Amino acid sequence: MASAALKDELDIVIPTIRNLDFLEMWRPFFEQYHLIIVQDGDPSKTIKVPDGFDYELYNRNDINKILGPRSSCISFKDSACRCFGYMVSKKKYIYTIDDDCFVAKDPSGKDINALEQHIKNLLCPSTPNFFNTLYDPFREGADYVRGYPFSLREGVPTAVSHGLWLNIPDYDAPTQLVKPLERNTRYVDMVLTIPKGTLFPMCGMNLAFDRELIGPAMYFGLMGDGQPIGRYDDMWAGWCCKVICDHLGLGIKTGLPYIYHSKASNPFVNLKKEYLGIFWQEEIIPFFQSHNFSKDCTTVQKCYVELSKQVKEKLGKVDPYFLKLADAMVTWIEAWDMLNPPNKDSANDSSK
Repeated sequence: MASAALKDELDIVIPTIRNLDFLEMWRPFFEQYHLIIVQDGDPSKTIKVPDGFDYELYNRNDINKILGPRSSCISFKDSACRCFGYMVSKKKYIYTIDDDCFVAKDPSGKDINALEQHIKNLLCPSTPNFFNTLYDPFREGADYVRGYPFSLREGVPTAVSHGLWLNIPDYDAPTQLVKPLERNTRYVDMVLTIPKGTLFPMCGMNLAFDRELIGPAMYFGLMGDGQPIGRYDDMWAGWCCKVICDHLGLGIKTGLPYIYHSKASNPFVNLKKEYLGIFWQEEIIPFFQSHNFSKDCTTVQKCYVELSKQVKEKLGKVDPYFLKLADAMVTWIEAWDMLNPPNKDSANDSSK
């Protein structure tokens, strides 16, 4: 078997409450990589993993033991718990996927190696400062178009690769309710950089990132058990990552690769989780759009702690939940630095 790209530099993180039979179809693409499985819910339940995979599994008891009192920042009974896997990984890159995501096929009927495409995205520069109308100029058969400034053609390092999904779209509950039968069948052969200053709704079910560049900002917030909101975990991380990437001169790509999203979640359950977020979003988005970091923010950690103070000051007026979230953001950074001592993580410092 040919050696997989970055097999010693990348971990695959999977949050789950069930047996991981879905890995069988991913075996040709995942078998050479190390998996970090974060078990949600009842820690006494045994999760079965198919033979032949190299993995470590963490349940709630493990999280509490490793982080101690700081484990309060890791969500319970919500897939947001996946970010614990980002924290304990010792690899440069992370790919995270949900357990209801299957291998998709391209228009020719060939299985799509999603991980391979994410790696291509991450290893090529991004172009957030000037839009290229041929999209990603580093893809085969493309380049910078006439009129693209030569001074910007080196691009910037890519921190995040955001993949998409065929079949069940990633819709919010109100859209699910009015379009219950809608399926995404459009395969768009495109990768593009999200422009600087533009926010986007990040979906965590098919996502890769460079944890040395942006890992400390990939916190999926406080969701699920005991919290007033759910299904905003990945979006919160996306908004935080985007403003920090913009500040530190990093890029985020979206588009290919596709996975096949197999299972629609219950829109009525989703509505209960989301309804406060739907209102709060109208305050959250302007908050991120208007946020500016101080010159002292030269690392992801410094950016994130400063952002937490602004969350407390400005979004705390929207709801007391944001006071709790702001504190959890600081706890998350403390926990990250405890497991990943900062002196070994100097790649985060853009001033170097």
